[in-house]
Amino acid sequence: MTLAITVWNHSHSATGGSVIRAIEVLLEHGVKQDRIVFLNLVAAPEGIERLVKSFPQVRIVTAEVDEGLNSNKFIVPGLGDFGCRYFGTDR
Repeated sequence: MTLAITVWNHSHSATGGSVIRAIEVLLEHGVKQDRIVFLNLVAAPEGIERLVKSFPQVRIVTAEVDEGLNSNKFIVPGLGDFGCRYFGTDR
């Protein structure tokens, strides 16, 4: 199966673990690396580096590369708890 292009969108990428797993699934289903675009809002340099080392042909589009990760592996300064704010569960 050949797909023209596959875009995987995620709000943020800290360590890169989630996107790496998602790309592995796409590859298992026959999508070629050079046909994948990872699109996100905020990324940490650590996650980008890990993604590029794992899948050098995947294109990355991000709005912001923040300073890095803190000791809890959260992006600094980051978006805060994006999921809770998006779904309104932070109230």
